[in-house]
Amino acid sequence: MAAMNIQMLSRGYLTWELTHSPIAVVVVGAGFAPPILLLSLYGGAVADRYARKRIIQLGQLAMLVISLFIAFSISTGTVTVYHLIGASLGQGTIWAFLMPARQAIVADLVDDEHLTNAVALNASGMSLMTLAAPGIGGLIYGIWGPAATYFTISGLTIGAYVLTGFVPLMAPVARGSRRMWRDIKEGLAYTKHNRTVMMLLLVALSTAILAMPFRSLLPVQIERVFNMKVEALGLLLSMIGVGSLFGSLVIAGLSKNNHRGWVLLGTSLLSGIAILLAAATTSYAVALVIMVVLGVGDSGRRALNASLIMEETDPEYRGRVMGVYMVNFGLIPLGAIPLGFIAQWFDVRLSFAVAGGALVAAALGYTVLTSRIRRL
Repeated sequence: MAAMNIQMLSRGYLTWELTHSPIAVVVVGAGFAPPILLLSLYGGAVADRYARKRIIQLGQLAMLVISLFIAFSISTGTVTVYHLIGASLGQGTIWAFLMPARQAIVADLVDDEHLTNAVALNASGMSLMTLAAPGIGGLIYGIWGPAATYFTISGLTIGAYVLTGFVPLMAPVARGSRRMWRDIKEGLAYTKHNRTVMMLLLVALSTAILAMPFRSLLPVQIERVFNMKVEALGLLLSMIGVGSLFGSLVIAGLSKNNHRGWVLLGTSLLSGIAILLAAATTSYAVALVIMVVLGVGDSGRRALNASLIMEETDPEYRGRVMGVYMVNFGLIPLGAIPLGFIAQWFDVRLSFAVAGGALVAAALGYTVLTSRIRRL
């Protein structure tokens, strides 16, 4: 997660420096989405068929190859925006296999009673890196340049591979049929008939389409609205980490008697309100405070959404259902591309307002129209 957060900052800002185009920033930021959309269902079936630890480690090695490629491209002065788009597409392909296994393996390590707590604790570790890594990455980028940030990313990825080696190696939970596509169809049919899981996936879809593209446009806000540089972007992203860490630790203490469905809906609404506030402000200091609020909302919906989906899913289908969950991230361009055009033709603050307003409307709609989530 440290590597991922530094990469989000450096890739977005490097794209902006190369092109000064909001559309290019959004395209590079969302370039991982098409492979996820195409391959996540397959990746979920793989996560149920094979040892999840091995899938994660192979994904980490592939991520290392991509980060080193970009680092050497920058060092030799040959990097272009097309290199960054290609790297984003490659990473999306890897995530389509790595992330379903990473999500599902948590349920292998703890009992169902502590699943929400485990997912939230995992999210708090991620939030800690969201707090620390962007600021560090911004300093590295500002002092030593983008190549140094990508070499740092490579070192962190090696560390992740080594640490994953300490996770127990467990046998696959599902035998699977001879045909992979049959496993995928079974997973889709299971998801379709599990109405609670379907509603939770819809919540994840709306937040992925509306909340995730917001971050990819922050480099545009930093220069066009605040007239600041990459170090300021790092601090802004770190403030999201402050809120995420606090929110994740709160979620980690929740039990099944704490109305977690209401918490999920409330944090989704909080994210939308924070994005609306970010659209309204022209003060960098105020934006820092708003990012803390956004982080609280983000941590709640991320940790709770994933854990509730896994709780409501039978163990032999968890990899495939998490593959469907990852498809949500493949649909991010549905929100990112229109927001990028709004930022290009009008103002980045207008794109924030559209995303925040739509997310608030979606959260209110889920709260009013469905009782399945409220009962969780």
